Amino acid sequence: MSSPVEPPQTAKRRSQFPEVNTVSVNDLLDDLAAGLQDFRSAPAYGLFFGSIYAIGGWILVLLLLHFELPYLVYPLATGFALIAPFIASGFYVVSQYRENGKALSWGIVFSSVKTMFSRDLGWMALVTGFSLFIWMDIAALLSFGFLGMQMFTFAELTDMIFNTPRGLLYLLIGNAAGALIAFCVFSYSVISMPMLFERNIDFVTAMITSVRFVIHNRKTMALYCALIATLIGLSLLSGFIGLIVTLPVLGHTTWHLYRRGVAPMQ
Repeated sequence: MSSPVEPPQTAKRRSQFPEVNTVSVNDLLDDLAAGLQDFRSAPAYGLFFGSIYAIGGWILVLLLLHFELPYLVYPLATGFALIAPFIASGFYVVSQYRENGKALSWGIVFSSVKTMFSRDLGWMALVTGFSLFIWMDIAALLSFGFLGMQMFTFAELTDMIFNTPRGLLYLLIGNAAGALIAFCVFSYSVISMPMLFERNIDFVTAMITSVRFVIHNRKTMALYCALIATLIGLSLLSGFIGLIVTLPVLGHTTWHLYRRGVAPMQ
């Protein structure tokens, strides 16, 4: 008995989504090596955009301390990484030009980044920014629930979190909630950002493709997510300084991961 013919509308709808490929752990390591090579070959661009990201983090932390909101410093430092895929858009230009053997210049990089905002990448920036606000709201609610409404200095707050049972519970639950949100953002953005840079598609298609890619490569993507979390965590311990190098390397790596993991445009 022959199988029923698929309706043309369904076939057309499915064809809108690019095919995702299987990526192994060894493939991920190769992409990481390629990302490091991109950074080493054109370090000025990586250091420039990485420095902007680090300086932005310092400014936001200083503002929170100025307005006596020390309980939001740690959530902001960790949640700030949620928008890292969007900030990394500038690195895709460098990787693409190196991949095609083209010469780079500051004018090309800046004009390419500017052009990206005429596409749906701007909507993705809104989605990731909204995710950051949601995380900050959750962090504030957890802080009020566990630590109360009392105003603390940064030193008093640190002492309470690490030396009291409720502080440790707050740290445990807060990190668990942050990790869950971070993985959700990672799932819909890891491939969608470079895809929106290269292809003229809508951001919903890009997000769905990214989630499909993560589901299709659960083990490898879980490892990559853990690697990103570890590197960013170490960078935060350095006072954001480590992000100046970590962010460009991860940005370049994500470009190579996207090129390997998503079928080329037809």
